[in-house]
Amino acid sequence: MKTPTEAYLETARDMLDRATALNAPVLKTAGALVGQSIADGGVLHTFGSGHSEIIGREIIGRAGGLMPVSGIFDPGAGFSENVVGYGTRLAERYDHTNSLNAGEVIVVISNSGKNASPIEVALYAKQKGLTVIALTSVAMSTTSTTVHPGGQNLHAIADHVLDNLGVSGDAIVEMNNGNLAGLPAEASAKAGPTSTFIGATLLNLLALEAMTWLRDHGHALPVVRSQNLPGGMEANIELSKRYRTRLSKLIG
Repeated sequence: MKTPTEAYLETARDMLDRATALNAPVLKTAGALVGQSIADGGVLHTFGSGHSEIIGREIIGRAGGLMPVSGIFDPGAGFSENVVGYGTRLAERYDHTNSLNAGEVIVVISNSGKNASPIEVALYAKQKGLTVIALTSVAMSTTSTTVHPGGQNLHAIADHVLDNLGVSGDAIVEMNNGNLAGLPAEASAKAGPTSTFIGATLLNLLALEAMTWLRDHGHALPVVRSQNLPGGMEANIELSKRYRTRLSKLIG
C-alpha cells in the first residue's frame, strides 16, 4: 500500500503530464499573443484572489522569466473576493496606477472559477480591450454555481482557458484511515492540493512560449537575470527602465 506521500507524487505527476499535454495548443496560441503584445511595448498582467495570487506571483520579477509582467494584488488576501464590486475596484485602482491597455494580455487565476473578484477583473479587462486567459479547474468552473450576479463562471468569460485538471476541493490524497479524531470512519479527509504547482508550471510554460515567439520573430528577449550572477542586477535595472511606470514589482 502506498504512503500518502507516494500516492500524492504518483497522482500529481500524472496530472502534470496530462495538463501540459492538454494545454499545449492553448499555450502556443496564448504565448504568441503575449509575445506580440510585448513586442508592441505591452505588459502581461496577472490576477489571482486568495491563494491563487501565489501562482501569479511566480512569474513576476522572476529570474529566468519575463521582465514585463505585472500583478493586480488584493490587499485583503481574498477575504472579500465574493463581495460584488470588490474585484472591479481592484482592477480600476490598478488601471489607474499601472494601466491596462488594449491589446495586452491578462491571466486571471481562480481554481473554482466561481468567485466574484476574478470574474470582475476578467470582465473589466475585456472591456478595456485586453485578451483574457483563465487559469482554472475546468471541472470545477463548469459545475460550480457562480456567486457573481452576471451568472457566468470564469471559463465562460475568458478568451482562452488553461485547465489545471484540478479535482473538486483541490486535494487528491485520502487521509482518513478510519482512525482520525473527530471524523467518522466513512468520512473523507483529503489532503495534498495540486492547483499551485500545476498552475505555476503552466504559467512558466506560457512565458517560455512567449519568449519563443519573440526569439523566432527577431525580437530581443526581455528576460530577468538572477541578481546572484555577475552583472545581473545591472542588466535588470537597465531593462526595467522600459517598464518603469507599468510594473507592480520594480527591479533595481
